Amino acid sequence: MKIIKTGSYEEMSRVTADIILAQVKQKPASVLGLATGSTPLGTYKAIIAAKADFSGITTVNLDEYYGLKPDDPQSYRYFMDENFFRHINIDKAKTHVPDGTAADPAAECARYEALIQALGGTDLQLLGMGHNGHIAFNEPADSFPAKTHHIYLDEQTIKANARFFANPNDMPKSALSMGIKTIMGARKILLAVSGADKAEILKTALYGAITPKVPASVLQLHHDCTVVTDCLD
Repeated sequence: MKIIKTGSYEEMSRVTADIILAQVKQKPASVLGLATGSTPLGTYKAIIAAKADFSGITTVNLDEYYGLKPDDPQSYRYFMDENFFRHINIDKAKTHVPDGTAADPAAECARYEALIQALGGTDLQLLGMGHNGHIAFNEPADSFPAKTHHIYLDEQTIKANARFFANPNDMPKSALSMGIKTIMGARKILLAVSGADKAEILKTALYGAITPKVPASVLQLHHDCTVVTDCLD
């Protein structure tokens, strides 16, 4: 595991963007696994500013809230479209996000997992990390969920994300998420973590026991994982 310590969120974003841009340059037909949330916003802005060629790139997002339509401002499809995809020259048909409106969430998870495998997995997977150590929406549990699955969200995650909703009660209680085995199948993993409030859980994830109680701890086992963070001394 390679750990890159930065002095600010802006520096963390630039470094993370540079790693993704290097992947795109080295393999213009890369499959990129992408993340949402406040942490990668700076990274996406830096990538947009670089005006790189994304015409051959395919993307698969980690997760989506269950029950939100793609045009809902709080959906992750909307987030990606507004904050990244519409600003770069990517083929919209090659940008993939789980369907949060699927009538059968289990069937949608199976479809999405099959899509990822048909693409050959991800060349580079961008991750963020929650305050409880979750990656994607893989919450602390008794075991590591393997494949894309429908998951009910931890109360800490609901509380943390409800601030983005005008009415906190509108915060979805479940999501569709890539599983740990799916994420670990990426050829490269890039974990970006920002904020002093995540310092302790990041230390636990990087240096503590590997346990599903701290989902991000499994990244210790990946053969090519880079962590970029502004919250470690």
